[in-house]
Amino acid sequence: MASLRTIRGRIKVVRNSQKITKAMKLVAAAKLRRAQDAVLRARPYAQLLDELLGSLVKARAEAELPPHPLMEVREPKRVEVVLLTSDRGLCGGFNSNVVRRAQRFLVEEGPRFESVQFSTIGRRGRDFARKRGIQTRKDYLGFFGKLRFGMAKEVADDLIAEYQKKELDAVYLLYNQFKSAIAQQITLVQLLPIVASQPPKQAGEKSLVTPEHIYEPSRPRVLEHLLPRQLAVQMWRALLESEASEHGARMTAMDSATKNATEIIGRLSLEYNRARQAAITKELMEIVSGAEALK
Repeated sequence: MASLRTIRGRIKVVRNSQKITKAMKLVAAAKLRRAQDAVLRARPYAQLLDELLGSLVKARAEAELPPHPLMEVREPKRVEVVLLTSDRGLCGGFNSNVVRRAQRFLVEEGPRFESVQFSTIGRRGRDFARKRGIQTRKDYLGFFGKLRFGMAKEVADDLIAEYQKKELDAVYLLYNQFKSAIAQQITLVQLLPIVASQPPKQAGEKSLVTPEHIYEPSRPRVLEHLLPRQLAVQMWRALLESEASEHGARMTAMDSATKNATEIIGRLSLEYNRARQAAITKELMEIVSGAEALK
């Protein structure tokens, strides 16, 4: 059995750790509220932008115009995956889950392509690629904690340039989509070529006549300016979703760590009381034995 001093030291260490995890949980909860508000504000704009893009693409197809270069579908030989992770750890399975999905993509989809490379946003993704010897084209660091739309636009413009130079045939985005403070969903979406989403048709819904809109300048010019922005907005939304998911995962992980520390303190306190009782009993027995010897 460990000595009383050793047990007291362990209890002190666990209590100090518990204070840290509790503080980290409170900080993550405060950051989560702001990040969640940003996600909820960005989602409606991104959805309406997708709907507008769908109507413009449909009009372009009806006019029998060639597809925009960013919507040109080529045989996917050179593929890139943009991997979003966090810069810091202590957030449960947030990073490990998305990294496992990236590994599964390499195993399941990799043989179909001539080459698969990664671009990483976040230090954990960069470290994963370096340890596994995975080819990376670019590493974006220092994004999270000071997110700005210009950062998303920088990544989108870089991907557009590589795609237009035909250095890449397809680009995928892999990130954690925010569902709630305790739930994140691993999401893999195609960024390039851009695919216009079609609004879902509900069964039994009466068909409505969509009014004809007048575009100034022309629809092709609007589509030309809209596609790069749509890609930047999609990247911006993914960054917000990933940041909110990270704070939610960290808050949950620190809450579990705080509860585990409470249980450990309880077990150590019980062990300490037993050791103390044993020491007192031993001292009493020595006193009684000494008194009996003096008779």
